[in-house]
Amino acid sequence: MRFSRLGILSVTLLTVLVGANCSYYNQIITRKNLVDGGNAYKNRKFQEAEELFRYAVSRDPQGASKEGKAAQLFLARTLHSRFIGNRQETALAEDAIQQYKKVLAEDVKDQSSFNAVANLLENLNRTDEWQKWVSDRTANEQVPPEQRAEALTKLAAKKYSCANEISDIEPVKKTVTKDGKQVFEFTKPQDPAAFETFKKCVQEGSELIDRAEKLDTNNDAVWSYKANLLAQQLRLAEMEGNTAQKESLKIESDKAKARFTDLARIRKEKEDALKAEKEAQENKTNSNKK
Repeated sequence: MRFSRLGILSVTLLTVLVGANCSYYNQIITRKNLVDGGNAYKNRKFQEAEELFRYAVSRDPQGASKEGKAAQLFLARTLHSRFIGNRQETALAEDAIQQYKKVLAEDVKDQSSFNAVANLLENLNRTDEWQKWVSDRTANEQVPPEQRAEALTKLAAKKYSCANEISDIEPVKKTVTKDGKQVFEFTKPQDPAAFETFKKCVQEGSELIDRAEKLDTNNDAVWSYKANLLAQQLRLAEMEGNTAQKESLKIESDKAKARFTDLARIRKEKEDALKAEKEAQENKTNSNKK
C-alpha cells in the first residue's frame, strides 16, 4: 500500500506531537515528584522522599534534563541522610556513593558531591579508596584549581594528623620551665620507626600543602594547615637540634598563622553579609504577604 505525501506528513506530525506531549508530561510529573520529595525530605520522611526521587530519576535516568539532574542529586542526598541516621545500613551508603558518582559524571565540578563521596568512604573505613578518590581529584585538570587545592588540603590534613599523633604526646612533648616560663619541649620518639614515620608525614604533608597554596593562595583552610605543618617542621628541627632552622620556621609559621587569620576574617565577613542580605530579603517577602 502506498501512502500519499499528505498522509506521511500527517503521521509524522502526529508522532512528533505525541512525543512532545509525552516529554512535557514526564517533565510535569518529575517536577511534582521533586517538590513532593523535597517536602518529605524537609520533614525528615527520608524513605518517602527516596521513593519520590527514585520515581523522578526513572523518568530521566540519563539526567538529560534539569529536573533529571536535580532528581539524581536529591536521591543521593536522601540515601546519604538515611545512612547517617543508621550507620549500620552500609548498603545505603554504597547506593549513595553510586548516585553521587552519576551526578559527577554529568558535572565534574560538583564539589558537594565529590566531598560527599569522600565523607562516605571515610565513614565506611575504606581508606585506600578514599586516598585514590581524593588523589585523583588533585590530578584532574578538568576540575577548577580551587577544588584541586581543597583535595590537596584533605590529603595534607591526614599527614598532619599522622605527624601530630606522634609529636603531641609524652614523652615526645614535655612541659618544661625556661626563664621562669612554662614551655613545650620536643624530643625524638624512643622508637626509631616512629621517628621515621613522623619525618615522612611532615615532609609529605608539607609538600601537599605547598601544592595547594600554589593553586589557591586565598583559601583560609590551606593556610591553616600550612601553619600547622610548619609547626610540625619546627618540632622536627628541635628534635634534630637544628636551632637555626627552628628559628626560621618559627617566623614562617607565624606568617602563615597571620595569613590564615586575615583570610578567615574576610570569609566570615562575606558570609555574615550574605546572611544579612538573605534575612532582609525574607523579611521583605514576609511583609509583602501580610
